[in-house]
Amino acid sequence: MKFNTDEIASLLREEIDRYESGIDVREVGRVLEVGDGIARVWGLSGVMAGEMVEFPNGITGLAFNLEENSVGVIILGDYLKVTEGDEVKSTGRLLSVPVGDAVVGRVLDPLGNPLDGKGPVVTELRRPVETLAPGVADRQPVREPLQTGIKAIDAMTPIGRGQRELIIGDRKTGKTAIGIDAIINQKHTGVKCFYVAVGQKDSSVAVAIDVLRKYGAMDYTTVIVAGASTAAPLQYIAPYSGTAMAEHFMYNGEHALIVYDDLSKQAAAYRQLSLLMRRPPGREAFPGDVFYAHSRLLERSSKLSDEKGGGSLTSLPIIETLEGEVSAYIPTNVISITDGQIYLQPDLFFAGQRPAMNVGISVSRVGGAAQTKAMKKVAGGLRLDLAAFRELEAFAQLGTDLDAATQQQLDRGYRMVELLKQGQYAPMDVVDQVLSIYAGTRGHLDKVPREQVADWEKCFLTFVRDQVPEVREKIVETKALDDETVRQLEAAIAEFQRQRDAQVAAEGREPVAAGG
Repeated sequence: MKFNTDEIASLLREEIDRYESGIDVREVGRVLEVGDGIARVWGLSGVMAGEMVEFPNGITGLAFNLEENSVGVIILGDYLKVTEGDEVKSTGRLLSVPVGDAVVGRVLDPLGNPLDGKGPVVTELRRPVETLAPGVADRQPVREPLQTGIKAIDAMTPIGRGQRELIIGDRKTGKTAIGIDAIINQKHTGVKCFYVAVGQKDSSVAVAIDVLRKYGAMDYTTVIVAGASTAAPLQYIAPYSGTAMAEHFMYNGEHALIVYDDLSKQAAAYRQLSLLMRRPPGREAFPGDVFYAHSRLLERSSKLSDEKGGGSLTSLPIIETLEGEVSAYIPTNVISITDGQIYLQPDLFFAGQRPAMNVGISVSRVGGAAQTKAMKKVAGGLRLDLAAFRELEAFAQLGTDLDAATQQQLDRGYRMVELLKQGQYAPMDVVDQVLSIYAGTRGHLDKVPREQVADWEKCFLTFVRDQVPEVREKIVETKALDDETVRQLEAAIAEFQRQRDAQVAAEGREPVAAGG
């Protein structure tokens, strides 16, 4: 066998031409101590705040504290696999997560790794977890409604696209249910939804995912899970990761909704990390910058200007109070950042009023700007009427004799409370809400016994759909209630009441009379 020297020489020349010196130059440090999800590292003098670092076994960390002689790193993974003396490499990159259509319909951890057993998230699109919120010039006022499908909220504390509306209340008062209902109601609206579960029981998260799947909401929803058993660093970054995924759609001219369930537990995780890092504690042992942790998160929700594509990100942060203590540190912080709050009261919840919204404390700072004209017209004075009813109800409990006008106001108030009750996972179309609230506020339910209000409403909405669909279609088309529509609606209510009375008479029951 003969070797051709010319061929060998040409091959060697090609290899030399193709060769590029790839010396891997990066800072390397050593782990001084590790435990409770954090590591203290020596030797990374040039590392930046928020930069990712690499431990052995493929575990990543985040530079959290930059000190004179060491760097405090939060470990995003199993910190039990990191030991003292391990080599740590700086990467020069910021923490980022996968984004785009590939994450829709998936259950992910805060780093974007799948938890649903459906294989890897295949996408080349990534966004940094921490980004600056849009500036004032890049925003526009919130004017477009985002319907939650819950009568009490859409009528009295309306939410618009780009708004931040806080859901606040004690444990077990229906906070998560409102967030899940709002997600279910976005079906067929094109709004991409994100549910971030922080510090929740895995069983509770599994139930929420099962409900979303049952109602077909997982087709447009991403669930980010940092459960109660997850390390504090992952609980801390979970809301930022979810926001980064949602922002992708906002900056591409689409609309997104994100539910943070809940930020109290994220604040507790941040407090844990800060105390372990020896940061000075402040009120309730929280670090001084816990307000900034929430403000830089929630300010990323906005309605972008038309020049920026007009996309929006709406957020529903959830805060859990202890014994109704709204004036605690974290609740007051988040109340001051958001554009209103829905306060859920345990007394109302246990009295059977669901959602258990306290209309006196609940408010939307966007107000009627985020409502259709029809809803604004029928629900204009509803909030004040209900607040006045609550005062009258307390007064009437004293057993004082009431004049006829006051008694009528009380009767109507009782019926409006019944009308605003709504089952879980049963969001209602905004036109149906307008029809039923119109009937209640205009006194058409005053003679209906309280226990029959829900049945009356259900039958009336079916009657409108089946027998006078043109009235409903006109409201759908114009989103307003003009004089002609009101006249047709009054005629429809009168006809429905006539048919209902005739049916009651045929069945041999007592006709509808005033009921307490």
